[in-house]
Amino acid sequence: MRPHRARARETVRACPPCGSAIQRVFEPFPTAGSALQKPLQNPRLEAKNPKDSIHPAQKRHATTTMRHLCFGLLLLLVLVSSSLQCNGLLLPLTNTLSSLRRANDNITSIHRLLRSSSLRSAARHQRHRSRRHGVPPPRHRQLSLPLAPGSDYTLSLSVGPPSTADSVSLFLDTGSDLVWFPCAPFTCMLCEGKPTPGNHSSPLPPPIDSRRIPCASPLCSAAHSSAPTPDLCAAARCPLDAIETDSCASHACPPLYYAYGDGSLVANLRRGRVGLAASMAVENFTFACAHTALGEPVGVAGFGRGPLSLPAQLSPSLSGRFSYCLVAHSFRADQLIRPSPLILGRSPDAAAIGASETDFVYTQLLHNPKHPYFYLVALEAISVGGKRIKAQPELGYVDHDGNGGMVVDSGTTFTMLPSDTFARVADEFARAMASARFTRAEDAEAQTGLSPCYHYSPSDRAVPPVALHFRGNATVALPRRNYFMGFKSEEGRGVGCLMLMNVGGNDDDDDGGGPAGTLGNFQQQGFEVVYDVDAGRVGFARRRCTDLWDTLSRR
Repeated sequence: MRPHRARARETVRACPPCGSAIQRVFEPFPTAGSALQKPLQNPRLEAKNPKDSIHPAQKRHATTTMRHLCFGLLLLLVLVSSSLQCNGLLLPLTNTLSSLRRANDNITSIHRLLRSSSLRSAARHQRHRSRRHGVPPPRHRQLSLPLAPGSDYTLSLSVGPPSTADSVSLFLDTGSDLVWFPCAPFTCMLCEGKPTPGNHSSPLPPPIDSRRIPCASPLCSAAHSSAPTPDLCAAARCPLDAIETDSCASHACPPLYYAYGDGSLVANLRRGRVGLAASMAVENFTFACAHTALGEPVGVAGFGRGPLSLPAQLSPSLSGRFSYCLVAHSFRADQLIRPSPLILGRSPDAAAIGASETDFVYTQLLHNPKHPYFYLVALEAISVGGKRIKAQPELGYVDHDGNGGMVVDSGTTFTMLPSDTFARVADEFARAMASARFTRAEDAEAQTGLSPCYHYSPSDRAVPPVALHFRGNATVALPRRNYFMGFKSEEGRGVGCLMLMNVGGNDDDDDGGGPAGTLGNFQQQGFEVVYDVDAGRVGFARRRCTDLWDTLSRR
């Protein structure tokens, strides 16, 4: 369910290129009885009582005036919609590593961050993969959360009416399609030591202007993975006669149960006012309030392909395109001097922000019948040095059970590859490194969970290049720091590790399903990644993300 078209007020700075600035606060058009739908209050055009007659010239004048007013309102709507879809809306993304400004004072912190991120990447990929045997009910859709700072990016939303609105920080997640956050009273079990980005350490009460979603609403069914409405209303204790007559409007949508790799939560579906920082607000936005969680103290802004995701609910006010450009950090908080730009309603006119659309390489999205909210692409090969290694077939298609493809995921740190593909890539990488006389650093492998690792100096230039080849001749040549990162070992020696990971297990094991691989956010750093939902494609273009932020924030 998407918000009504809206009128706008209060201009703000946003990433323009095509005309006037976008608008700030959006509300549904007035309903019956509101000011715009009342008769014109011109005494010369009003009859003093029902029996009075109106001169034909006055009637023609009133009709012409009304037509002009309607045309003007229609033109305003077109201009606002065009401006929004053309310009987009710029928001800052903050890496959770920013909460550890002094993390790099201790050499071992790098190892801890790498280790926790590698463990989390593996856990999240397994979360993406369904079970062929003992499949949980589809409404048990999964979410993920970081085990340590450095894995995720957050954005801020405001909830509630303007006079009492509160800010919440949520994890950006392109692998799920629901916006949710903790609401008081909130009980979180096993949450000690979990990172809580943002300014609010305690959950907010449900916004006073929000209301529960009825069980018969299509929104309730969408949140429960298209579960039948009669089942949902029965779970909501709606009487049978009311279910049979479709009159369960007074019964709220049943709570949602979400499970993920290291936790779970129960939440209620609500609608209310949600603002994107100080830039834009949407009335009747659908979100979920979590009152109980296991291992999850922070909410998620779902950016997946489902109807309840944040981008979907901003359409058609903003076009079905969004992009982000993740600032490279190499797990060093001092490198995060700028936020990463998130552009909602990203304009196809890339030249307007100092780039050319030809800078992008696009690959088509794959349809997944079981997991339609994933952004899945076809990986055909990986080049290491001058050798092109063909990817396993399951990375290039999705079968009727929803298995296969590579999911583009903002919430997984490292790229995950199926065992056979990873082994051939790692073997070729090791062969090239051995030819350049690099020696293995097995201690670093044990410390970080990454492999292979080598003794390495930043001045070494013999590390082989790596490129990803997606369907449609879309080649993404990775900067070295995106696949081989140098750091100090616990012994103080310079080392570097391949930042790609093996999904683990047996690729032929019937217990595995879902996406065959994951494109992690570490490999996406330094690229503007465009999710063009309308055209069914994902694009990549090399960028200096700090410069892109500076350029857009000045407009």
